[in-house]
Amino acid sequence: MVYTVTFNPSLDYVVQVNNFQNDAVNRAVSENVYAGGKGNNVAVVISNLGLKSRALGFRAGFTGIAMEQMLREYGCDTDFIPLDEGMTRINVKVKAEDEFEINGQGPVIPDEKIMQLFEKTDALTADDVLVLSGSIPGTLPDDIYERMMQRLDGKGVRIAVDATQDLLLRVLKYHPFLIKPNNHELGEMFQVTLTEDEQIITYAKKLQQMGARNVLVSMAKDGAILVDEHQQVHQLLPPKGEVVNSVGAGDSMVAGFLAGYLTSGSYEQALRLGTAAGSATAFTSWLAGREQIDAMMEKIAH
Repeated sequence: MVYTVTFNPSLDYVVQVNNFQNDAVNRAVSENVYAGGKGNNVAVVISNLGLKSRALGFRAGFTGIAMEQMLREYGCDTDFIPLDEGMTRINVKVKAEDEFEINGQGPVIPDEKIMQLFEKTDALTADDVLVLSGSIPGTLPDDIYERMMQRLDGKGVRIAVDATQDLLLRVLKYHPFLIKPNNHELGEMFQVTLTEDEQIITYAKKLQQMGARNVLVSMAKDGAILVDEHQQVHQLLPPKGEVVNSVGAGDSMVAGFLAGYLTSGSYEQALRLGTAAGSATAFTSWLAGREQIDAMMEKIAH
């Protein structure tokens, strides 16, 4: 089972506006509501690819109930911890000539609820994969990734981490199965500017020396580089297409990589499916489904 944790999930309200004007009433030409949050995105794409996923985290208020119900409709198992106060945040994303985002703050999470989440992840075994992704809201302790991974240390749970540089660097001592910085984030970790593939490979290997097992570096239109735990380097260019959506493409790559590895045991196949899933989401209005991902796999194969 693939478990995902989203510490600050959301309902994402996405509206398209033509000719957006300040200080005026703007009319939406289209609108959609999605279950948001990086971990939730991974869970949905894992489910779309035919594997079992279970989304964990916290929910509050009517927005939390709607978010969890939406994930179930996408085929995910869910086990969110209900909070007594507050509401799951709403993020507003306006797509016009330019894009605007207003992200909600999210509810306060008491210590006893944090412990309930730890108890859920403590039950994971070596047959499970845990995905930790996204930023940590100000309502939670900033070492919560480390605390969760420390509790699982030695149990054989494969953990994938997709987070900002400080969060990522602090968990390397727990030997995550997968980390996925992009090329810019990788450079920021070491305070260098990376312009060549060989540089990216060099610094990805440095992260391995610090504890990571597999380092997947996403590079947008330039594809991805994987340095696997056997010190093999894999590189793949993405299929061509028009990018219409950047939200969730990295999460889709993580989901595709994990699904590819779990079903084949091959890091080469994992990179192919990860690249296909990330590209498919980038080329569609939201998270890609199985047919869209399969179509990208065909393009990569040829």
